[in-house]
Amino acid sequence: MKFVSVRDFRSSSANIWKTLPEEQEMVITNNGKPIALLTPLSDKTLEDTLSAVRRAKAINAVKSIQQQAIKNGLDKITLEEINEEIKLSRKARKR
Repeated sequence: MKFVSVRDFRSSSANIWKTLPEEQEMVITNNGKPIALLTPLSDKTLEDTLSAVRRAKAINAVKSIQQQAIKNGLDKITLEEINEEIKLSRKARKR
């Protein structure tokens, strides 16, 4: 996978667009940190690619929530405690 700085992306974008189909993926970086992913698309692959990216984002979000729950010790609460939290939350929303 090729890494391209924002500066290089601005100055040589035409070359990047030409090589993208061959590279398949390029990571755009800012100050050495990844900020975006470029991948070639077509009318035929757009929906499938968007769906895959959205699925991957959702999986990462769930993993993050699970890790935060473990860090906060919430992975050990009982079903009764979960149901009580849900009941309290719903009650607060109705007010």
